[in-house]
Amino acid sequence: MSLKTIPVYHVAGVGPARGRDLARLGIYTVDDLLTYFPFRYEDRSAQPLSLNVNEKHVTVRVTVTGKPGVRYRGRRSTLSVPVITEEKYPLTAIWFNQAYLREQLQPGRLVTLTGKLDRMRRTLVVAHHDFSTSEDSVHSGRFVPIYQVCGDLTPKVMRSLMMTALRQYGAQVEEILPHELIRKFKLINRREALERIHAPKDEQSLKQAKRRLIFEEFFLFQLKLQAFRYLHVHQQPGISHTFTDEEIERFLRALPFRLTDAQMSAARDILRDMRSAKPMNRLVQGDVGSGKTVVALMAMYAAFVSGYQSALLVPTEILAEQHARAAEKLLAPLGVQIELLVGSQREKERAERLARIRSGEAHVVVGTHAILEEAVQFNKLSLVITDEQHRFGVRQRAIFRQKGHHPDVLFMSATPIPRTLAMTLFGDLDVSVIDQLPEGRKPIETYWVSPAKEDQVIRFIRNELLKGRQAYIVAPLVEESEKIEGVENAVDIYERLKDRFVGFEVGLMHGRLKGTEKDEIMRRFVANQIQVLVSTTVIEVGVDVPNATIMLIYNADRFGLAQLHQLRGRVGRGEHASTCILIADPSTETGVERLKAMVSTQNGFVLAEKDLELRGPGEFFGLRQSGVPEFKLGNLVEHAHIMRVAREEAYRYISNPDFWTMPACAQLVQYLKEERVLLAPLAD
Repeated sequence: MSLKTIPVYHVAGVGPARGRDLARLGIYTVDDLLTYFPFRYEDRSAQPLSLNVNEKHVTVRVTVTGKPGVRYRGRRSTLSVPVITEEKYPLTAIWFNQAYLREQLQPGRLVTLTGKLDRMRRTLVVAHHDFSTSEDSVHSGRFVPIYQVCGDLTPKVMRSLMMTALRQYGAQVEEILPHELIRKFKLINRREALERIHAPKDEQSLKQAKRRLIFEEFFLFQLKLQAFRYLHVHQQPGISHTFTDEEIERFLRALPFRLTDAQMSAARDILRDMRSAKPMNRLVQGDVGSGKTVVALMAMYAAFVSGYQSALLVPTEILAEQHARAAEKLLAPLGVQIELLVGSQREKERAERLARIRSGEAHVVVGTHAILEEAVQFNKLSLVITDEQHRFGVRQRAIFRQKGHHPDVLFMSATPIPRTLAMTLFGDLDVSVIDQLPEGRKPIETYWVSPAKEDQVIRFIRNELLKGRQAYIVAPLVEESEKIEGVENAVDIYERLKDRFVGFEVGLMHGRLKGTEKDEIMRRFVANQIQVLVSTTVIEVGVDVPNATIMLIYNADRFGLAQLHQLRGRVGRGEHASTCILIADPSTETGVERLKAMVSTQNGFVLAEKDLELRGPGEFFGLRQSGVPEFKLGNLVEHAHIMRVAREEAYRYISNPDFWTMPACAQLVQYLKEERVLLAPLAD
């Protein structure tokens, strides 16, 4: 029986109450328990005091030499016990609020203590103790694992449960990696790795366990991506579009501007994929304002002249309207019929639009995820484009391919993503990068000022408003929070500043408003009926307001670099010079580094690398998005080299036609079945 199917209740010592606490940690089976890894380790190796230089953390074996004494002060207690170390050094061991230990600490008792040493007073304030005399004790005398816990669970209880589970079920731990990989990279086996990660004998033992388990989780992740890609390309015949070079030239001549070299390079990648009989599976990532939309419109035009329909999915209604307007402007003169589909449309209007989509009269459909609903039926859909790619994981990407007959799929991301992270998140995709801004885009002047200069900043903004410009003002919070003192919030800023901008309309927008309310406020801002928009980061997504020239961000050190760069990109979209002002008094070195980076460069890819370095992948997008994998042990920055090797090996296995039937890979194929990556015919 697989450990993934054995309930954790089968582990000795796990009853109903403890089982509920484990469930809160996501532990339901024996496998869940054994793969619940420590988040840190303490070195509690016992050493003679003469060798201990860190007096805040010493571990010594002692013998109790006298009777314990307890002193009470109210409900609090101090337990003092005379002891002597193995090197005959007398100490007084002190426990706070653990008077119940008095009965166990009788003269002659051997105990291992960890705590803070005061050589002058010859005292040891005990943080941890262990009465076990066994060399195999997991609680002291070695590298001791520390677990995240909840309820009545303690790290000590978790250590005991792990040891019990390993004794009961260690022999049933199955190896999932092929032996060829284990030999090639000199990895220890899976059972040994689990034993060492939960009870390392020393630092080297722990290092080997982590190396094995990090490679395993990276390899399995990449195996899923590569299998997903293989099946998409090899199992599904795609659509070979039949547009000509002359037709593409017609589109380019109709543009009121010239494409940059980077845009043309991405366009060539896309058009080559569309002409191929294999389904396209490509990500276009570009910096803020790099012109991804026009490249997407070129792809839609190529689908149109080939006799097919295309769909563009975006996260919000107002962004859908903006893209629909852009499509109307550039594609309608070329004979393309554009249809907008959003959730707020009235039933009669929606029915008419659905009929035009179903009949094929609509050539390009722009909308929110309303497009994915079953009621939306296309006539000849050959291209699906989705904006804000980082919001979707591998399984979500599969949904986009279910409309039409294996359509080409193009993903767009306005968040520049470091190569390491892109390789991880989008290993099943081909990637094109637009890393060049169109001619005429003016650089955005960026300044970092202290909160003491707020009055000067407000006067500067007012002068811009008098010239007819508009401004964004962004805060990290919606309302005052008791938990985060000294952090600005949108509601207070709105109340404080609306009197400072007398004669101008000041709007307030945040995530707690209904979608229709947010859309209405944004529409008024786009129409210049609101001149100052106070908001949280909900204005991040690419709505175009060419007249907005000021971006003021309060507590800027509380945002990630990727997010700050996205916010800065809301301005600088028109003919007027634009300014981004960061108000912050950072209390950490990371905050200072972040703000220095923002002032020094406007290259989103440089900032993305810095952001990944400063904050790590878990927080890279500001929110933990579904598309960002959270590995149990692996760190995408620290272990990038392991991810690279894992990807190469996963590709080597998946691209071998015999992989699916090789006995040595049976466990991997089974894993892919369990993860629902394989399609039924091949899975069987």
